[in-house]
Amino acid sequence: MKLSPHFYLSEFTQSQTATRLMLDNTPGRAEIAALTLLCEKVLEPVRENYGRPVNISSGYRSPAVNRALRGSRNSQHTKGEAADFEIAGISNLRICQWMERRLNYDQLILEFYQPGIPASGWVHVSYREPFRNAELTARRVVRNGRRTTEYLEGIVG
Repeated sequence: MKLSPHFYLSEFTQSQTATRLMLDNTPGRAEIAALTLLCEKVLEPVRENYGRPVNISSGYRSPAVNRALRGSRNSQHTKGEAADFEIAGISNLRICQWMERRLNYDQLILEFYQPGIPASGWVHVSYREPFRNAELTARRVVRNGRRTTEYLEGIVG
């Protein structure tokens, strides 16, 4: 099923976790409608700007898949409102900076980017209306000998 000129539903439902654990990862009508908006409002403009495929690493997650991944109970992935992606040959920091200046979205997160390593991490973006245009940077840190995620306000390179 085509969601927009360059994106298919299958790109958003592929999941190694779902396959390995034999979990259903089929979205309903509301989730498909949300994924369509995400494609039209955010991902298509990104693809048009860079002229390269947008590689979705995580899109829709059924509640069972999200639990298996230990995702947030409020994850926008479960609503079809979010995707994680990269574009080969383009820095994830650069993509986020372009999006921040030109697009509306609910949340934009530069996840686990390492300065000086352009292909590190990925871009997380969500779309819903009304949108917040909130930006964060997620970093892995070690506190008291344990790895945890720290969120910083804004896109930080």
